[in-house]
Amino acid sequence: MSYFGTDGIRGKFGELPITPEFALKLGFAAGKVLKQLSPKNKPIVVLGKDTRLSGYILEAALQAGLNAAGVYVHLLGPLPTPAIAHLTRALHADLGIVISASHNPFFDNGIKFFSGEGKKLPDSIQDAINQELEKEIVIEDNSNLGKSVRVRDANGRYIEFCKSTFPYHFDLRNLKIVVDCANGAAYSVGPAVFKELGAKVIALNNEPDGLNINQDCGSTHPEALQKAVVQHQADVGIAFDGDADRVIMVDKNGEQITGDHILYILATKASQKPAGIVGTVMSNMALELALEKAEVPFVRAKVGDRYVLQNLEDNNWVIGGEPSGHILTLDKSTTGDAIIAALQVLTVMVEQEKALHELVEDFKLLPNVLVNVRLEEMFDPFAIPALVQRFDEAEEQLKGRGRILIRKSGTEPIIRVMVEGDNHDEVTELANALADAVRANAA
Repeated sequence: MSYFGTDGIRGKFGELPITPEFALKLGFAAGKVLKQLSPKNKPIVVLGKDTRLSGYILEAALQAGLNAAGVYVHLLGPLPTPAIAHLTRALHADLGIVISASHNPFFDNGIKFFSGEGKKLPDSIQDAINQELEKEIVIEDNSNLGKSVRVRDANGRYIEFCKSTFPYHFDLRNLKIVVDCANGAAYSVGPAVFKELGAKVIALNNEPDGLNINQDCGSTHPEALQKAVVQHQADVGIAFDGDADRVIMVDKNGEQITGDHILYILATKASQKPAGIVGTVMSNMALELALEKAEVPFVRAKVGDRYVLQNLEDNNWVIGGEPSGHILTLDKSTTGDAIIAALQVLTVMVEQEKALHELVEDFKLLPNVLVNVRLEEMFDPFAIPALVQRFDEAEEQLKGRGRILIRKSGTEPIIRVMVEGDNHDEVTELANALADAVRANAA
């Protein structure tokens, strides 16, 4: 049995596989695999988390399992997922582990891994961990256990790394920025990066209590940020998700700047045009058309940053991402990083001496409606002939004017129904009708 999904292991805390007992076994299994890969050395694992209350429990269980397998653990505490990827490389660790459920509610949690290079874990190692999970925990040598130490300067090291991706001859002294930290992993380091680069920063949702992560805030709920930017007459708003690998921005008028807008800016407004851009099947058709006009190659990957990364590496490109704000800039970081992505947009603003809204004034998204159908139990909508026929009819209706996309979430029991086209009322009506059809067949 494989416990790994598209983005590690995720679920509701207290229910398999996100339980203390499973985390203990997972830590031991991962440690055993690391010992097999480097039998002569004591492997080092970097372990970090977001701000969920359950993270303390999973951290302790994973740490115990890793130590029992003879692995040294460097504890980072609450830090963004990309910070853990970076510090895995910087500390020359063999593995990085993140305890987070990203943009999900507080009652969910997850565990995902990075290789020693700060990249997604190869399937071969995931498979080896799965095999070890089938075995019992057996302590073979009490003199060869691992230890755990806390990395005291983890925050500072990551802040300096983020700042290093911003041109040294620029600063943010002329900008007022509202930063929504989603009560998540970037609650401390996020505002600090922009302050230390000279910006006047107003921080929102930067007081996590273990339960308020992503709660009506952050990149999935930017409404409060939009109001705050206008209220404070700020130049820019920046919203992270719970583990700060996604970013949504807001211009001074309170208009939302999505991942598609960010890719458009980096592809067409930066001083150096990229070799190509990787989007996903969720990327708005307007991005594809704009990049075609700008003569910047564009390809679509499956949803998920691992697929965006794979396409970037296959094409030897560096910039890609998703409308949700998961942006990869591989010349700066090995994984999606919300802070670094925002800094790249701010770099363009400074070098072009333009406001954020001016950078996207000639880029308009096609009307797009996404309806999430939450289910009691996941099913495959394409296995039901009546639904397939309904999808085909919708595609024929929009032929040449838009598109539909029906897909299962890789992290939640949700089927996402997306409709895109040139008429907002038609798109809305069609999306709701398709969502109702999915619900009816799930009953």
